This record gives sequence, structure tokens and C-alpha cells, in this order.
Amino acid sequence: MARIAGVNIPTNKRVPIALRYIHGIGPAMANDICDKIGITPERRVADLSDAEVIKIRETIDADFMVEGDLRREVSMNIKRLMDLGCYRGLRHRKRLPVRGQRTHTNARTRKGPAKAIAGKKK
Repeated sequence: MARIAGVNIPTNKRVPIALRYIHGIGPAMANDICDKIGITPERRVADLSDAEVIKIRETIDADFMVEGDLRREVSMNIKRLMDLGCYRGLRHRKRLPVRGQRTHTNARTRKGPAKAIAGKKK
């Protein structure tokens, strides 16, 4: 089992698919990594040599922000918005949708389960 950026990569999957298990690497970035190193996308992780796994690890460490660093950066950005008190920061603080979605009927994921209102029946 290959371990890259602190994540155990599944061995039976193709390399671009397996790289997506790392937080911060999506389809396009996984294909870019394969192209840089010269690994064909059809190869499986189990077929990679130790040298190729090390090349992948070094490429990710050098060129991309992934896992802990990325999570820390995102949380720091959200904290900065909340400290500034800007509109987006206030929405984060109140745990409401940040990007302009309606909240009158939807946004249950963000707001949590609906709370019953007393005296609502007619």
C-alpha cells in the first residue's frame, strides 16, 4: 500500500483515481501529476515501483498544497473573514449559506433540522 501525503492510496485503482483520495487533488490535478512524471493513466497503483511512488510524493510536496496545509489555509481564510466582520464572515459565524442561496425554504444542511414553531397552526 502506497502512502502519499499522509494518506493510504488504494492499490487496486488506477493512478489518477487513487490520487484523488488525497484532500486537495481532483481529476485535473491528478492527470497533471501523471503527465509530469510520465505515468500512463491506465496503470494501477500496485504496478508502480518504489521510485515512481517517491517521484509522485516529491511532485505533490513541491508543487501542490494538500491535506493538512490546505485545511489549515482554508480554516484561516474563514477565520479571517469572521474576524473582519464582513458579510461572508457574518454568514459563516451564523452558520448560514454564504454564497447567496435562499434560506426561506431550503438550506437544511447548513441550518440543521427544522425546529417546530409553537402556535403556528390555524
